[in-house]
Amino acid sequence: MHTPLHSLVRTLALSLRPRSLACASLAGPPSLKLLSQSEAIAVDQELMATPGFSVDQLMELAGLSCATAVFKSYPPTTHRRALCVCGPGNNGGDGLVAARHMAQFGYVTTVVYPKRPAQPLFVNLVEQMRMCRIPVLTSLPPQPELDSNYDVLVDAIFGFSFAGEVRAPFDEALAGLAASSLPLCSIDIPSGWDVELGPSGSAPALQPQMLVSLTMPKRCTMHFRGCHFLGGRFVPPSIAEKFGFEQPAMPGAEQVVLLHDAQPE
Repeated sequence: MHTPLHSLVRTLALSLRPRSLACASLAGPPSLKLLSQSEAIAVDQELMATPGFSVDQLMELAGLSCATAVFKSYPPTTHRRALCVCGPGNNGGDGLVAARHMAQFGYVTTVVYPKRPAQPLFVNLVEQMRMCRIPVLTSLPPQPELDSNYDVLVDAIFGFSFAGEVRAPFDEALAGLAASSLPLCSIDIPSGWDVELGPSGSAPALQPQMLVSLTMPKRCTMHFRGCHFLGGRFVPPSIAEKFGFEQPAMPGAEQVVLLHDAQPE
């Protein structure tokens, strides 16, 4: 016999269960605006215009969104050992912040950080890794060590400002990520993709299972067919209106919203 209390408990349990990657769904309006590279850069600059947000403030919120999306897709109960591969710019900084939050969420987290900028922001992020006892490697582990020692990968190498050729040491990192059989989660842009056009023939074509766009999806996401989240709960209405977009609602205390699940296999 099912009482109203039983029904309520079941409903709550289903709502807290990690999202399945096997069905298709869409949140928000079908006409969700996709930002061009120049628009994404302009929005970022507008956010940081005086008296606006600081870089580290935006990075902290972005990294929290990314860690939350990974948790929803590949929770530590099933994918405990996480490897975050971070690039030299702000996308890499988002990855470092995400790695710290993921460690707090219950993951055993390791970071790959081949190039470490000298700016205090990035020096501090690396020091936080040490304080949180998160190992920081200088290169991606080779196969079969990569697939045997980790359960999920996070791609935080290049973001929306990337242009040109992928150079060492990140060409080898992209090749290693592309060859891995582990689930891959990309931050904002799958690294190596053209921000406008999608996968590029000049770089290893990463095909992540999960993508978390920040602020708004970029045009390249037209070519993405995996599980797609939107994060970055820091855009004031005045800036959204200025650039002609509206973020889908993130209910309650959620840091991300699911835009689209993986296409059925």
